[in-house]
Amino acid sequence: MADAILETLRGVVGPANLLTDVELSPYVVDGRTPKAAVFPGSIDEVSAVLALANDASIPVTPWGGGTGVGVGAPAARLGVVLGLRRLSRLIEHEPGDLTATVEAGATMEALQVALAARGQWLSLDPPDAHVATVGGVLSANAAGPRRHLYGTARDLLIGVTVVCADGAIVHGGGKVVKNVAGYDLPKLFVGAFGSLGVIVEATVKLRPTPDVEILVAARFGSLKDCGLAARAVTASDLLPSALDLVDGEAAAALGLDGERPALVAGFDGLAEQVRWQRAEFARLCEEAGGREVRDLPAATWAVLPVAARRALAEPAAVMRFSVLPARVAEVVERAGATARDVGLRAAFSAHVGVGAIVGALAGPRDAAEPVAAALRDWREAAHAGGGHATLEAAALAVKELIPVWDQPGAAFRMMQRIKRQLDPKGILNAGRFVGGM
Repeated sequence: MADAILETLRGVVGPANLLTDVELSPYVVDGRTPKAAVFPGSIDEVSAVLALANDASIPVTPWGGGTGVGVGAPAARLGVVLGLRRLSRLIEHEPGDLTATVEAGATMEALQVALAARGQWLSLDPPDAHVATVGGVLSANAAGPRRHLYGTARDLLIGVTVVCADGAIVHGGGKVVKNVAGYDLPKLFVGAFGSLGVIVEATVKLRPTPDVEILVAARFGSLKDCGLAARAVTASDLLPSALDLVDGEAAAALGLDGERPALVAGFDGLAEQVRWQRAEFARLCEEAGGREVRDLPAATWAVLPVAARRALAEPAAVMRFSVLPARVAEVVERAGATARDVGLRAAFSAHVGVGAIVGALAGPRDAAEPVAAALRDWREAAHAGGGHATLEAAALAVKELIPVWDQPGAAFRMMQRIKRQLDPKGILNAGRFVGGM
């Protein structure tokens, strides 16, 4: 990158907010080091940085907390990391309307603390909330166990401000829940991993903080029984806020002794209602062969989304599956057997009610071939289960053997057209998204 461009960037964000050389070590992605990392302090500065990068055809990697940076194909080259940590204000909170507008660089934990002071919360619990930012969560459409009842980031977004590749500032949606005019532009940027534009502000809908919230687990002798219990719960009158299946490895990460799978459910609401639901959950689990029904500490909520990763000291790869809910236990059982067949350890956790599975693999550092072989079968298992799979994290050697993304299918041509419209030079997260976009 030319020195003149670096000097211009310094002039935009200030010398202290531009990193180069050895300062870039935290921003290495798949073995590639960017030329610079910039941290704008306003939307106008974000716009200026993007306009400069677009004019010079410099790739830009949007960066929130860095928790999802492993998702993506290896880039041919990295240009500028665009960090949003300085855009972290809670701009507006309207308790009467149950809405809030927040800058994209605010961490989820900081936002929840601010909302809780006025008795409200954003019903979204992605992994690593102390690091994950609002913009990053939206860009990845990330969610945690409470998605079972409350949905994902896409369901909670009302309005958004995005800076496009050429520096244009675009506003979509509104600031009230009943906002139905025109196309739902904000949803276009959710789950796009920063490939269409950089989210800088978001307006989200909130909920009152529940009176009582609990997390309860039941142990089972097999994944099959665990899956049958999950189906019984979903077919009942219960309204769990979370319903997760964890294998023996992941159960240990939750503090549950023994190598047996568990079904974990969350309930919230009025105290009397929660007590009844807990008792009914225990009854249904016991009928399906469940034992040792016990309450879990409140701190377990934060561990639950990362249980599979936490179960293995240094995972060689993490894959996320989306399958039919009724096939979760079957897919987990097959994937675990595949790992054992190639001499690797594996751990699995799943939001069983929505069919979202996270699988982690552990093995020797030089085991790229067996890791890739296991992941290929995991992807086939996801397809057989009526879904798809994405490689969420892996060493570069593994990514060179197995694609990060599934085949995009018939929608790919439309995705390409949208990408060309919003980012004609292809500078945003260049080459890392589906189909090399």
